[in-house]
Amino acid sequence: MAAEDLDLEAEYNNRARVPDHPTHIAGWLRDAAAYRESANCELDLSYGPGERNRLDLFHPPGGDAGGPVVLFIHGGYWQAFDKSSSSHLARGANERGLTVAIPSYTLAPAATLAEIVSEIEAAANFVTRRLGRPLVVTGHSAGGHLTACLMARPDALLKPVRAAMPISGLFDLPPLVPTLLNKALGLTVEEAHSLSPLEWNPPASGRLIAVVGGAESGEFLRQSRAIVERWGKTGVTTRYHEVPGAHHFDVIAGLADPGAPLVDMLVGLAEDA
Repeated sequence: MAAEDLDLEAEYNNRARVPDHPTHIAGWLRDAAAYRESANCELDLSYGPGERNRLDLFHPPGGDAGGPVVLFIHGGYWQAFDKSSSSHLARGANERGLTVAIPSYTLAPAATLAEIVSEIEAAANFVTRRLGRPLVVTGHSAGGHLTACLMARPDALLKPVRAAMPISGLFDLPPLVPTLLNKALGLTVEEAHSLSPLEWNPPASGRLIAVVGGAESGEFLRQSRAIVERWGKTGVTTRYHEVPGAHHFDVIAGLADPGAPLVDMLVGLAEDA
C-alpha cells in the first residue's frame, strides 16, 4: 500500500489496536514493583539536573560477570511512563549475569524530542562513568528510537555503543506528524526528518537486532525492516526478528525471562560489544 493511502492514525495508535492494553500496562506496573522489592538494585540515581533525570541499576543476583551493561529505555511515545514501569524487564538479563540500567527522562511536552535525546545521552554517559564498561542498549517503541539515536551518535558519548536491540522502534518520524500523537511532541516535518535515525549517517560498524511483534501494524514492521536494510549496507551486522503473534504491549515480555529468545539475543550482543 502506498504511504499516502495509509491510515497513519490507525497504524500508530497502538492502544486502539490492542483494546486490552490497560491489562498489560497494569501487569507491567505490578511486576515491576514486585521485582524492585526482591532485586539487588540501586534506585533513583541522579544522572542530570532534571526532576526525571533518574535511573535505577539492577545487579545480577549471583554477582556481575564483568561484561557490558544493558541500558533499557522505556517507551510511551516520548510522552508517557517512566522507569518504574519497566523494572521487571531487567530480570532476564540479571539472571544471565548482566547488570541493567533503566532511566527515566523528561516527557513531552515538557521537553522537546531533541532534549529527550540529549537526556538519554547523559544517562548513557553516567552509566559508563559509574561502571566503566561498554553498553548494550535496548528499548521499546519510543525507547527503540532512542536506542538507535545512541548507536548513531557516538560523538555525544564517552564510549560508542556498538550493540543495540531496539524493540518495536520508531526510526522514521515524519509519518507521526499528522497524527494525534504529535500534539504533545509538536514536531514540524523538518524536525521529524532531522530526528529520524533512518535519515542519519549509519554507524560504520557494530551489531543491531531490530525486534518487532508479528501482530503489530504494517508501519511498525516497515520501520524495523527499514533500519535493518539501511544500516546493513554500511558495515553494521543487522538482523530483523519478529516475535510470533506478539502485539505492541506484550512484545517486550520475554525480557523478564532468562530463557527467552530476547534475552538470548541480548546476551549474544553483550558477548560481542
